[in-house]
Amino acid sequence: MSQGGDAHVGEDDENKERGNWSSKTDYILSTIGYAVGLGNIWRFPYLAYKNGGGAFLIPYFLMLLLAGLPLFFMESALGQFCSQGPINVWRAVPLLQGVGVAMVLITLIVSFYYNVIIAYSLYYMFASFQYPLPWARCSDSGADNCTDPYTVLCNVSGVVISNWTQQNMSCPLPDQIQVQSQTPSEEYWDTVALRRSSGMDQTGTVVWHLALCLLLSSIIVGAVLIRGIKSSGKVVYFTATFPYVVIFILLIRGVTLEGVRDGIEYYIGTQSNLTKLLEAEVWKDAATQTFFSLSVGWGGVMTLASYNNFNNNMFKDSFIVCFTNAGTSVFAGFAIFSILGHMSFVYNKPVGEVVKEGFGLAFIAYPDALSQLPISPLWSVLFFFMLLTVGLDSQFVVITCLVDACPSLFNSKRALLTLAISCSIFLLGLPCVTQAGIYWVTLLDTFLGTWVLLIVGLLEVVGITYIYGGNRFVKDIEMMIGDKTFCFWLWWRACWFFISPCIIMVILVWSLMTFTPPSYGTVPYPGWAIALGWCISVFVLMWIPVIALYKFIKAPGSPWERLKSLCRPTEDWHPYLEKHRGERYSVENQPDKVDTNSICVISSSWL
Repeated sequence: MSQGGDAHVGEDDENKERGNWSSKTDYILSTIGYAVGLGNIWRFPYLAYKNGGGAFLIPYFLMLLLAGLPLFFMESALGQFCSQGPINVWRAVPLLQGVGVAMVLITLIVSFYYNVIIAYSLYYMFASFQYPLPWARCSDSGADNCTDPYTVLCNVSGVVISNWTQQNMSCPLPDQIQVQSQTPSEEYWDTVALRRSSGMDQTGTVVWHLALCLLLSSIIVGAVLIRGIKSSGKVVYFTATFPYVVIFILLIRGVTLEGVRDGIEYYIGTQSNLTKLLEAEVWKDAATQTFFSLSVGWGGVMTLASYNNFNNNMFKDSFIVCFTNAGTSVFAGFAIFSILGHMSFVYNKPVGEVVKEGFGLAFIAYPDALSQLPISPLWSVLFFFMLLTVGLDSQFVVITCLVDACPSLFNSKRALLTLAISCSIFLLGLPCVTQAGIYWVTLLDTFLGTWVLLIVGLLEVVGITYIYGGNRFVKDIEMMIGDKTFCFWLWWRACWFFISPCIIMVILVWSLMTFTPPSYGTVPYPGWAIALGWCISVFVLMWIPVIALYKFIKAPGSPWERLKSLCRPTEDWHPYLEKHRGERYSVENQPDKVDTNSICVISSSWL
């Protein structure tokens, strides 16, 4: 039995109040499951597709080494050191406690549209219980705007390039050839699944089959959230490994298809567009994809690390998770580009023109390949079930972030809080399942998945390195993993003090200077939608100056004394358990601390 009957705390846990992971494997798999998600399977291949194929790998791995890995290591160490979530971690720098609030808001808002993507996956999974798959051929409603590949397909010269009927059929005369505008999987995505309107101004009606799937996904998310780390740590043994099996099957199938060479060459070969490296957008996409994929700046990394034992070696863990994450992205890229090469061959289009929509890649290219597998409904069900599992892995941290912020307020109300968040995720996701829903999802991803993450990441590394103190932070880490040599810390100090903040700052300024209004494919966003996107970004970020100002007003002393006090750790900043505090964090060695428990008052007001 756990203490107090708390299902989240075990008998062998080092921390009897918050609990710990049951094993190191639980933590590694949970962190991989949290970091490896839709961003690897859908977002990375799309960004590579959009930004010159293999050319995108150069800025991506540079951003991983120079910004992603250093910040992931920093967040893991912060969470493990104090055993707290992203809000209370900022007891180290009270002036920037709003950064933690912004992290929680990012996670919360991203949960809204991630839940919609989970709903898409559920819909496709249910639709897969048919043979043949409904997107294998053009529907009756889209017959005039869709070319069925399961017939004789001819190129512009009138030569047969594919004959799915396995019959002796010849090409029509050139004046009889109809130019197709959509593949069957594209037509199914737009016309059947989304019932997409012509633009964001045309909201249309709620797409009820998606609304029901959204309700189901919200219920599943609620069930996942309420179970905590003890059970979720076991579930990830399946959810964190199952995606690799499915992607491997798709890759094996993909490399046996005709045209695969063009797809792979576009990904890592001669067709890569290296001139894209001169565009600011590519470097911004690489940096934000690194942050998005590793979940840096979201607060989840801190939350998961906060359940580690104090002396866990998070340095090794960071390398394992970061390079597993990057490897998964590249692995998924091979699978998707082999399929795109085949689609290029079948539809007689360049690889760069086969699919245009970002979110549609997972629901156009993959379904197209699945329809060509033997026993296609089985593989389709497994694939979309995989998308469901990787999406759910990212949802659990919201509850812990809020409970850690004000344990006295939320600890006894975890079930009620879970219910409230699940209902909010459903209700706020409803606009995203209207006929204009995909435009809302894309808008949220554009503004939350880019600028906001860069700004939060910049404030995080600057706050810890320059305000809290990089050398003090190094000593904190050595309390957990033991003393290290000067050469060991040279690289990390270089990244934290100079390289990472400079890279983030340059990319942020450069991308803002070259900002172009977003669009969904060829459909532009109206001015009011772009203004709304900026307002959402401002809403998330405004808590940083608002909370800093609130604390400044409440602090005693002259303005300079107030500022100095807010740049020093609070009286509650130390390792969670007294036995780990040592001399550095003993009571007699902690003068002039600041009490900032008033953060609970602020949190309660906006929650």
